[in-house]
Amino acid sequence: MKKICLIALLAVATAASAETESEIEVADDTDLPGWAVEKITPMHDSVSHWVTNNSRNIDGFFGTNDSLHVENGSYLRLSQELEWSDAEDFSAETAARFRLDLPTTKERLRFIIESDPEESEGTLAEQGSNRLRTDQRSLGSTILGLNRLGKRDKREAWNLQAGAGVKVRWPPDPYVRFTGERLWQLESPWQLESYNRASWFNEEGYSIRSRWDIGRPLDENHHLRFITNFQWQEEVDTLEYSEAVELNQILGKRSVIRYAIAAVGRSTSDPRLHDYYLYSHYRRNLHREILFVDFIPELHFPRDQDYDPQFGITLRLEVMFKGDLVFRR
Repeated sequence: MKKICLIALLAVATAASAETESEIEVADDTDLPGWAVEKITPMHDSVSHWVTNNSRNIDGFFGTNDSLHVENGSYLRLSQELEWSDAEDFSAETAARFRLDLPTTKERLRFIIESDPEESEGTLAEQGSNRLRTDQRSLGSTILGLNRLGKRDKREAWNLQAGAGVKVRWPPDPYVRFTGERLWQLESPWQLESYNRASWFNEEGYSIRSRWDIGRPLDENHHLRFITNFQWQEEVDTLEYSEAVELNQILGKRSVIRYAIAAVGRSTSDPRLHDYYLYSHYRRNLHREILFVDFIPELHFPRDQDYDPQFGITLRLEVMFKGDLVFRR
């Protein structure tokens, strides 16, 4: 059974690669039939206008009249996810993420609602290919908060941000975050990006995570990345680290795929690797940057299961509501 799953994983990757040659470019960027477009468009436009109008009104109240004209990054993203794995069988989960951007306020504030904050993603081994387990996406993991954006360009200096808010639960669970980002242009065409965050939640305690991402384009359709992660959580009380190699490929006008292999370890006093995994992540823009589909097969080799391979598949449908998507048409 495991060999069949592995063959299926490789077959999916091969079939997706073949799309580079077979994908047909069409004038209208959609895979949906006409009747579906007629049903989706009015609903999407209505919600997108609501998101944009409210964000600009709030920004104008706290900021300036420029809020009516400047670019606003507010959006609402809804997703429905189906997962299957050897260990947990089938599960389904609905998630939402809302970002309210206030670009003209003096302090550059951003109101956020996140159903999948990175502090709730568990250990590096549990995160796998960035899939969240169903029990990690409960309403009790959703956060409401306010971020103060940095004013510096991360290509020129460290961009520092601070945020605070609460988890949606009773009693409320307050949190504080500090984030720093930096991007260096190394010897062309290599780039090095660093993302670092220190967090405190009243119930979970402190956590620190750091990601170092070095990469370069191989050609106009391929990009190579080497990613190193470090993470410490007070609840786990051990240092974790991971190393991943990713190859990202543009398959066509609306499709991309990622191939990756990673190893995860823990502890500094007795360092050892305790999980390996490989996966591919196929993503397609189904309809005009509004509707997306993701297909993620992955294979894990956890140490606590004697490295017995565990296969999993994720299928995700995502809808984006944003005013700019309406104005662009």
